Amino acid sequence: MVDGNLSMQISSEAGRSRSRCGPRSLCETASAPRKLVRPEKMAAPDPGRYGECGPRPPARLSSRAGQEPGTVLSAVGMMDLAYVCEWEKWPKITYCPSVPLACAWSCRNLIAFTTDLRNDDQDLTRMIHILDTEHPWDVHSINSEHSEAITCLEWDQSGSRLLSADADGQIKCWSMADHLANSWESSVGSLVEGDPIVALSWLHNGVKLALHVEKSGASSFGEKFSRVKFSPSLTLFGGKPMEGWIAVTVSGLVTVSLLKPSGQVLTSTESLCRLRGRVALADIAFTGGGNIVVATADGSSMSPVQFYKVCVSVVSEKCRIDTEILPSLFMRCTTDLNRKDKFPAITHLKFLARDMSEQVLLCASSQTSSIVECWSLRKEGLPVNNIFHQISPVVGDKQPMILKWRILSATNDLDRVSAVALPKLPISLTNTDLKVASDTQFYPGLGLALAFHDGSVHIAHRLSLQTMAVFYSSSAPRSADEPAIKRPRTTGPAIHFKAMQLSWTSLALVGIDNHGKLSMLRISPSLGHPLEAKLALQHLLFLLEYCMVTGYDWWDILLHVQPGMVQSLVEKLHEEYMRQKPALQQVLSTRILAMKASLCKLSPCTVTRVCDYHTKLFLMAISSTLKSLLRPHFLNTPDKSPGDRLAEICAKITDVDIDKVMINLKTEEFVLDMNTLQALQQLLQWVGDFVLYLLASLPNQGSPLRPGHSFLRDGTSLGMLRELMVVIRIWGLLKPSCLPVYTATSDTQDSMSLLFRLLTKLWICCRDEGPASEPDEALVDECCLLPSQLLVPSLDWLPASDGLVSRLQPKQPLRLFFGRAPPLPGSTTTLQLDGLARAPGQPKIDHLRRLHLGAYPTEECKACTRCGCVTMLKSPNNTTAVKQWEQRWIKNCLCGGLWRRVPLSYS
Repeated sequence: MVDGNLSMQISSEAGRSRSRCGPRSLCETASAPRKLVRPEKMAAPDPGRYGECGPRPPARLSSRAGQEPGTVLSAVGMMDLAYVCEWEKWPKITYCPSVPLACAWSCRNLIAFTTDLRNDDQDLTRMIHILDTEHPWDVHSINSEHSEAITCLEWDQSGSRLLSADADGQIKCWSMADHLANSWESSVGSLVEGDPIVALSWLHNGVKLALHVEKSGASSFGEKFSRVKFSPSLTLFGGKPMEGWIAVTVSGLVTVSLLKPSGQVLTSTESLCRLRGRVALADIAFTGGGNIVVATADGSSMSPVQFYKVCVSVVSEKCRIDTEILPSLFMRCTTDLNRKDKFPAITHLKFLARDMSEQVLLCASSQTSSIVECWSLRKEGLPVNNIFHQISPVVGDKQPMILKWRILSATNDLDRVSAVALPKLPISLTNTDLKVASDTQFYPGLGLALAFHDGSVHIAHRLSLQTMAVFYSSSAPRSADEPAIKRPRTTGPAIHFKAMQLSWTSLALVGIDNHGKLSMLRISPSLGHPLEAKLALQHLLFLLEYCMVTGYDWWDILLHVQPGMVQSLVEKLHEEYMRQKPALQQVLSTRILAMKASLCKLSPCTVTRVCDYHTKLFLMAISSTLKSLLRPHFLNTPDKSPGDRLAEICAKITDVDIDKVMINLKTEEFVLDMNTLQALQQLLQWVGDFVLYLLASLPNQGSPLRPGHSFLRDGTSLGMLRELMVVIRIWGLLKPSCLPVYTATSDTQDSMSLLFRLLTKLWICCRDEGPASEPDEALVDECCLLPSQLLVPSLDWLPASDGLVSRLQPKQPLRLFFGRAPPLPGSTTTLQLDGLARAPGQPKIDHLRRLHLGAYPTEECKACTRCGCVTMLKSPNNTTAVKQWEQRWIKNCLCGGLWRRVPLSYS
């Protein structure tokens, strides 16, 4: 979910920058048709290749409404398969696709989908499966305990809660148990007994950002991404959005459930209109004024598509629902006498976006073919008869306005559509915005996905419905360990997607086919258009910045980053970050480090920086936590906190003697409870070990493949380490047992003083702005002697990631199986570097508590889905300071990734 405070800060930073998300004339594109020439018939792709991208078959998706005959599709782009994950065959149970099949993709890159588990007695268990895209084999299967087929799945705006609804009217709200992505529980829900749910949505929280693609070169994030005025569906006291969900049933009822802060659920049900009828299809959208729009159809193309406005309020502690009928429409295909009965059923009804209630997509089908239409709602003047002008001249001055649905575009006859997926990127689609997208050549978010029964998938423009990319699937990919032998072709029904979802940046597509198999597709950002390398890099950078601002996961962007792009992306990302205001930099400081670490995994030239970025995250967390423990001696202390004064004094005093620096501090502010100091010993030990490791590696600074290399030129991080060394020295006077333990060759060696002196000299070389000066030879010589004075520890860096993104190769899809960890091919970034290799049976470590777990841990652990960081599930220490430290990581890893439970013998 978009961070509300962050987006407010960005919005205010934007000043009066123009917001383009407010629809003006949503039908303007139909009035200025684009004239194209129909191409010659093209050869069909070779069916022996899997995931082949190729030219469009003739007359696949051509625009009809408001355009002359002879208009054709735009250039066909590229999609390719990243991986396929399927179920293994079991002797007594079978996972089979559910009917209907529901699928949902969250902003945290979690995918939920449904199957039916059938046993030998033909009993069905309704299952919900949740996985993260980086580890698709590690699927968490939930026995939903729904008595009937699951009809809807819906993630909330934060991507951490999931709604499921079934054909018996039951709705369940699932949340993470212990904040683990592979452990879910349902504690609340609602019920409309015996009435199947056909549409489901969370209430809108009022947070909406606009992407200004034409300002992608602007310096401020506030100019690129601005907050759009959008009211929540319902608010609590003080304007805080109220959480809850809305659903539509097959009998024409709308039900709303509100989650009160106390945990109580308020549920109310109301008829959409007085004359209730069957609702076979429905969708839900939201308006900027806080209202809800519901679209319904009875399944017949001869019947109108009805629209209703729904207002939700709380009166006397009860939920109240008011409905109002809006203008309806008939599909254009039913008005053509020659094709009146050709498409008898409406099979898909969807608003183009959850917060875009003025545009709707309709699909009518027969047994073998389909047609797709795009409609828009706009205000039109109502003609007034001349007689009324004579009676009341005022009427002629102000023409009355009415709302009316107008068709924007429609396709020719297509193969039967099996699934539709709509983009979630908030790109506005007015005439001006479409021109901006064309001028900037920014294509993500402009296309929707259509899957057909012949197995193909098309990306079509959201309004003109012109084809932008095509994907054909004809055979299964090879497994990672399967030899490349020629397999016989099989005959039978074509494999096609029954449910699809686009990622939140529209750069990836997931589909579940009629065999229950999950396929992950990359969608090229250029969609087949020729783009300069510099422009393609700029588009990826723009989407990375969008994820940084919103807090969304960026895994789908990494699918398109080539090893040669990593260095440029990291540098440009840092440049854009440094151009922001200091307050915004502080908010985004951890996200940009996590993003840089994810990028550096993709190239062998930058893999060691991954350790450096994670170490910097850890160092920043330790520094802020330890400084927060300091308390002013007097309550009426001036505005500066003890931590701020510590940083100021350490920056001002450049003396290499640690005791002389301590004299300038108020030591009474550093007094802590003895038990607290002892509980922090492991963290303090890590600080001391890391300082020793850095100084000992200074003579080898010419080797960038050594972890910690970037710290030797980072004045900010070295200054932070210097401050922590002073704090540790003071605490050591209170309780010597909390000091870092060093193995010295001399009993009289003052290790802390020695390390502080060398660290200060190194810090002086690079503390100023601009290029760092080279350390003098005397400092290098002293650092060369360190291994003979102190035993240099071997630091335990983060384990090698077991994820997929760094191992995926273009045109080489992986074949995976649910529940079975694959023997993944070697990553191009897997190098045996100093400190990174772990021998079998070597003791393992808790990366956040810095506790040794032994070679075969007996405590349950959790691992980060993004960086692989491992920590214990339960805390071994109940000290207040330790709880404060652990509370920082209870929901997310230090890189922002989600936690997942791992087996006891993690690797």
